[in-house]
Amino acid sequence: MNTISKKTLFIAFVCLLFLTCAARPQTAPGAATLRLVARITPTAARPEPVRQFTFYLLTKSYGDIVKEVEAGDVVPPREDFIDTLKISPELKAWLKAHDILDLTMPGLDKALTPDDVLHVPEFLLAYQRSNSGGVTNGIPKPKYVDKDKTAHPEKYAKDVQDYLAALKKFIQAHPETMSGMELELDAVNPQRKWAQIQSDHKRKVQRQAPEVAQTNYLVGKADTDLDGVASINGLAPGKYWVSTLNLDAAAGDMRLRWDVAVNIQAGQAARVELTNLNALDARAASMQ
Repeated sequence: MNTISKKTLFIAFVCLLFLTCAARPQTAPGAATLRLVARITPTAARPEPVRQFTFYLLTKSYGDIVKEVEAGDVVPPREDFIDTLKISPELKAWLKAHDILDLTMPGLDKALTPDDVLHVPEFLLAYQRSNSGGVTNGIPKPKYVDKDKTAHPEKYAKDVQDYLAALKKFIQAHPETMSGMELELDAVNPQRKWAQIQSDHKRKVQRQAPEVAQTNYLVGKADTDLDGVASINGLAPGKYWVSTLNLDAAAGDMRLRWDVAVNIQAGQAARVELTNLNALDARAASMQ
């Protein structure tokens, strides 16, 4: 073999060696592997593998990510919400002084006093309506008329005070007549609007938190096989969290989520077992 042929073969060998090395995946020095095994144990049953389910490896706890998203979309304080309501100042003051927003709840009358009924216009109107039509014997009747409000203001004011004084005595003697007022307060009930604000906030967090987790904190993800096993390779040393984000893994009567911390050591293979013991009950979480 002549010199040119040997030189050509040498160059071809070097090129082949270079291409082979370049084709191999490059692993950072000290990179580690995480192997996870996920199983759920339904009530009174044997453990079942969590099959073909995606697990995410994050640099931050998913619970903390949810808090981060919540902090960016804060629900207004209860008192600020009350200030936005189109109700009387007296009812706003009453709501702020009581841990009640649902004015249609059964037993509302137990939280009311005769003074509350007389002082809050919405309560007075509800009381009058619930006792109108002759259903309540002996209830005082107002003697004032609207035309006297401008024509005879002093007489009108006296008649109003006389009526309220008589009504207060009647309510004190017959507290059972406040029962049923809640049926007349639906139009001014703030609970529905407050519940909608809370629900919208929860849905927004549930929608945004997985996006934030995958955009800002995702290191890797893997799908489990039929045995509930998955691996993530090429990890740098550090602390991570194995998470299902807001997805539920189900088996039998169990619906679980995981947000489990794991420490990765350089060049070592770490193993995490995901079971009922280190999981979150997704049913309880959905009720919060």
